[in-house]
Amino acid sequence: MRIRASVAVIGGALALSALAAPAAQADGGFGDTKITKVVVDGDNKVSIGTSGAVTIKVSVTATDNSGVKGAQPFDLFGPDNGIETTGKPTCAVVDATTSTCTASVKIDPRVDYLTNKNAGTWYVSAWVDGKDDDFVQKDKAGSFWFQRAAKLTANASPEPVKKGRTVTVTGALTRANWESLKYGGYGSQSVKLQYRKKGSSTYTTLKTVKADSKGNLKTTTTATADGYYRFSFAGNSSTAAVSATGDYVDVQ
Repeated sequence: MRIRASVAVIGGALALSALAAPAAQADGGFGDTKITKVVVDGDNKVSIGTSGAVTIKVSVTATDNSGVKGAQPFDLFGPDNGIETTGKPTCAVVDATTSTCTASVKIDPRVDYLTNKNAGTWYVSAWVDGKDDDFVQKDKAGSFWFQRAAKLTANASPEPVKKGRTVTVTGALTRANWESLKYGGYGSQSVKLQYRKKGSSTYTTLKTVKADSKGNLKTTTTATADGYYRFSFAGNSSTAAVSATGDYVDVQ
């Protein structure tokens, strides 16, 4: 039988933090139906800030020798929380034996009960039916990162500066707090200082620095030519990647 995460509704809002994570189930099925690919939001990363609804799109590709008949709504679940996609997935035929079934669900941090502990690795549970009554159910058909959105700033000074002199770059790394609906410092994280020469479209990494306990950044480099300085954070399972807007420095 299909195991589906229940969704608690409070005043029209999805109470994600109140959900119990589905118990691990043995994968099941009958016949030759197989799930071959699962993609969430194109890159298996979902970033949610403190305002504005985010639509999560889930695509599951499956095969069966008779063709794919359809799929049940997909379950998305992480530690102590879960949610089901809205409505029955729409399946697009790839060829005689393969189809990609797509569904989505909307999450709004202003009304849905997210907690910061919800961030991390989530999984997609999927059930797909073949046209010959074969089927497959996979509890963890795919995974993705459910991330807190991040912001990063950079300010390079002095401006202008003489060639060979020191340029000081300061900034701050912050991330969404889903409980307060504000951004707060993300401390002790490694961040790259990058430089892009005027006229170029490519940033190169000069060094890696670590933010202090409050997310503040400060480092120095040597001025060589007119260009842009920025900080860049690679991200992790709980926090989205982000790069600051480059700050231009005129070197004389």
